[in-house]
Amino acid sequence: MENTRLTSYEEVAEILRGCDNVSILTHKSPDGDCIGAGMGLCLYLRSLGKKANVLNSDGFPDRFDFMIGDYQPEVFEEQFVISVDISDTTLLGDELEKYADRIDLCIDHHGSNRFFAKKSYVDAQASAACLIIFELLEHMGADITLPIATNLYTGLATDTGCFKFQNTTPSAHIAAAKMFEMGVDFEHINRKMFDIKSRGRVMCEQKLISEMRFFEDGQIGILTATNKDIADFQIDRSELDAFAQIPLTIEGVRFGYTLKQQEDNPEMFKVSLRTTDADAAAICGEFGGGGHLRASGCTVEGKAREVMMKLLEVTRKYL
Repeated sequence: MENTRLTSYEEVAEILRGCDNVSILTHKSPDGDCIGAGMGLCLYLRSLGKKANVLNSDGFPDRFDFMIGDYQPEVFEEQFVISVDISDTTLLGDELEKYADRIDLCIDHHGSNRFFAKKSYVDAQASAACLIIFELLEHMGADITLPIATNLYTGLATDTGCFKFQNTTPSAHIAAAKMFEMGVDFEHINRKMFDIKSRGRVMCEQKLISEMRFFEDGQIGILTATNKDIADFQIDRSELDAFAQIPLTIEGVRFGYTLKQQEDNPEMFKVSLRTTDADAAAICGEFGGGGHLRASGCTVEGKAREVMMKLLEVTRKYL
């Protein structure tokens, strides 16, 4: 399979103009960026009279309903496959793993991208996949409707932590300002994404924070969420995504880990790492994962304590 690396928006635009009957793949455990990029691109392709669907192995969490709107899947014979915000085919999930070796175009912003698609456009400097889609649509002279802009803004805001993470660029602020002018209700989106929590989530956070472990004079903070925690507090698994930011809010913590026990394998933990001044992607890369300079993830096998010890052994090399 050819692996062509695209370097300009015009190259991507030519591909989009020529494709039809498109399946757009988003990663498992979907977040605002993959949903926003997928839905934004889908709505644009449909506006051109093309047929397109957005696919996900896990389905879309209820908290993102406002992004989905009145979207309904279309019936067509698939001709073209695009992945958005996916750096590795291992992130496709069980339902979409059949696409692993037949993705025509990958649009992504992770420096750890493995260039698995026939053609890839990867901008590791972009704050979010949604920023790439927004700038691409601008390049194409697209009519960026309010539903499209709402999706793209949500992905941009969530992947930058409401524009406070290290990956926030001037281009991100410029794009957000343009989307404000398009009528995006940023106040509602930001409150829904960053301020509103279910009662169960608040109580779960309280428990997990009280049990957080610290190592190396407080430089490493590790928060662990188990399947029992999820069941006891009756929270949606998607609510755990926001927990990744908690350890780094503690003064003195440079490496903030959040461990999430996997539902289908209790001896497997999804690990999210946030750092203040170290290469998170390099650390997670030692476990087969990746991501961004200050925010990355991986999956580590073992019981909670075993996983913790494995992470500590590697992290100490980066102190």
